[in-house]
Amino acid sequence: MIRALTLLALLCAPAPAAFALDLNLPANARLTAERNSKLDGYTLPLAPFGIAGIPSVTVEGEVRRAAWRISSPGLTPLQVLTPLREQLIDAGYDIALDCTQNTCGGFDFRFATEVLPAPNMYVNIRAYRFLAAHLGPVSAPTNVVGLFVSTSETVAHVQVIQAGDIVRKTSVQATGQIPEPALNTPLPAPEGIDSLVAKGSLVLTELDFATGTSDLGAGPFPILADLAGLLAQRSDIRMALVGHTDSVGGLTGNIALSKKRAQSVRQRLIDAHGVDPARLDAEGMGYLAPAATHLTKEGRETNRRVEAIVLPAG
Repeated sequence: MIRALTLLALLCAPAPAAFALDLNLPANARLTAERNSKLDGYTLPLAPFGIAGIPSVTVEGEVRRAAWRISSPGLTPLQVLTPLREQLIDAGYDIALDCTQNTCGGFDFRFATEVLPAPNMYVNIRAYRFLAAHLGPVSAPTNVVGLFVSTSETVAHVQVIQAGDIVRKTSVQATGQIPEPALNTPLPAPEGIDSLVAKGSLVLTELDFATGTSDLGAGPFPILADLAGLLAQRSDIRMALVGHTDSVGGLTGNIALSKKRAQSVRQRLIDAHGVDPARLDAEGMGYLAPAATHLTKEGRETNRRVEAIVLPAG
C-alpha cells in the first residue's frame, strides 16, 4: 500500500511546465532531449497499424518535441499516462487514439511513428502506450499532441510532441511509412558528420565487427577520426556510443554484446585518436531499439549498428 501511494505521489506532483500546453510531468522526471522548431511538421497517428498503414493527420507549424526519463521502479505505462491524459482532457483536447503495445500494432506501430533517438527516448516494444489528442475537428485540427510512454523494470520514458500554429493542414490519410520531419530545421540536413550536431545522432555505418563478437576491425575508420575532430572543435558537447544488435539470441546476451561493441568503439577513440575518456559514454540496447524490422535478413543487418549520440557537456 505504501509503495502504491509513493508511486501515486510521484505521478501527481507537478514538475516545471515544459510546453505551451503547460503539461506537467512527475516531479522526478528528468528531461533527456528537447527539439523545438518554429516551422516544421508532425504526423499524428489516429488509429492502430493496419493493412493500409496508420491513419494519420499531418500538422505543419510550430512543433515541440521532448523526452523525459522517470527513475521509479515498478511503474506501468498506464500509471504514467493517466495523469497526463487527464490534463489534456481538462485542457479541452479530444482523444483520437489511446492504445497499448498490443492494440496499437506492436513493432509495426512503433517503427511507423516518430520517436526521438535512443538513448534520449527508449520504447520497450513489450510495454508502451500511445495517446493522440487534438483540438478542433480530427480531420483539420488546430493543435495536436502525441504522447509515447514506455516502461521497463526500473525506469519510465515519456515523449511528448506538440504541434500547433498551423500553416497548412492535410486531410486524414493512411500511410505505412510516416516520414520523420527534421528536428531543428525545415530543410533536410545532409547525412554525415556535418549533420551530427544538428540531428543529434548518427549511425556509424563504416564500422566492422566480427560476427557474434565485440571485436572492432583494424580499420582505419575515417568516421572515428571525424568524431574525434568534432569533439576537439566543440568543447560544449560529449558523446554516447550506443550499440544495437539483431534479435538472434536472448535479450540479456544481446544487451551485453551491444554494450561491449560500443565500449570497443569508445576505446578505439581513446587509444587511436586521443579523445578524453570523460567525454565518451558507452551503452547497449540489444535488440530493443531497432532501426528496421527484425523479420527480414536486410532488417537484421540494419539493426546491427553503433550510433553516436550528442550530449551536452558536463
